[in-house]
Amino acid sequence: MKRFFPILFLVLFLVVIIGANIYLAHRFNFYFAVGNSNIFYLVFPILSILMIFGMMPLSNSTSKPGQFIYILAAITMGTLLYLLISVFTVDLINLFVQISPQISGLAALALALAISGYGIFNAWDIQITSEEIELRELKKDVSVAHVSDIHIGHFRGRKFLQRIVNKINEQNVEAVFITGDLFDGRINLSKENLAPLSELKTPVFFVEGNHDKYTGVQIIKDYLREIGVCVLENEIVNWNGIQIIGLNHMRADNEALNIHATDKYMTIRSVLEKLSIDRLNPAILLHHSPDGIKYANQHGVDLYLAGHTHAGQLFPIKYIANLIFEYNKGLHSFEETKLFVSQGAGTFGPPMRIGTKSEITLLHLKPGK
Repeated sequence: MKRFFPILFLVLFLVVIIGANIYLAHRFNFYFAVGNSNIFYLVFPILSILMIFGMMPLSNSTSKPGQFIYILAAITMGTLLYLLISVFTVDLINLFVQISPQISGLAALALALAISGYGIFNAWDIQITSEEIELRELKKDVSVAHVSDIHIGHFRGRKFLQRIVNKINEQNVEAVFITGDLFDGRINLSKENLAPLSELKTPVFFVEGNHDKYTGVQIIKDYLREIGVCVLENEIVNWNGIQIIGLNHMRADNEALNIHATDKYMTIRSVLEKLSIDRLNPAILLHHSPDGIKYANQHGVDLYLAGHTHAGQLFPIKYIANLIFEYNKGLHSFEETKLFVSQGAGTFGPPMRIGTKSEITLLHLKPGK
């Protein structure tokens, strides 16, 4: 049954898109008295086609026209979502208070643009969040920074990464953990754009994400190693009395469905079985997506750091993400293992955040009682 999930998702997505197009075209014909004209039955499908085919095929485009179309398509995606919600909201209001069709249409447009504008602003406002976590066998207090899903690409480049580095340096942490999706396209894939990471005053540990794979994961890793970042590939390094376990992005086990997993032959279960994790010392696991926590727990992992979910990024999609991901954001516990899922510092698709935040997390690690 699981093998059919991607097909079912695609069918559901197409049904929603077609239904939304019909609904929006019908309402805008009514709002602006177009009469028998079918103009809006062309406008919204064209925008939807731009949204779909302007993003996925051009995600790795390095040309200026390709970047322009991608940016336009991504913003269109977010704006159409909030236009749909705004039109529905105005229609609900009209059930109780009669407003002229033209005013209703203008109100829906204004509301959608206002929400989209706020979402863009909110996405660029990187916030520092804090969590206090106890680790068994930890000998002293340790402060580290966790950041995920920066998504350097069409919308973000060196300046955005520099802002993140500056904010982390202000926190006086002892290490930085980056759990994947550093990149989101080849448009800004260069060693120069990664240079701000060399300004971090502490050791930096990195594991890949699915978007790094699509962008060119080996090039990314080579650049990171050249500027002194510790790139982990299914291995353990010891730092400050703590075992840092870094895994490539992969499925939890052979039964798990993860269409974004970048390794078809390895699983969290199989890799952890081959690593020699010392249960007498604290262990932190870095993996892009919050999968396979039961296997991390079985092998004595104290803290599992992940990202990938973006916490859903947009309202109301964040509620759908809660259904898709068992652990969607924040701090959780699974028996003796703690799991923290970052909401991410960047965005995927629409450069907007509604109901979520772009975050860098300051983790205060304390000796367990």
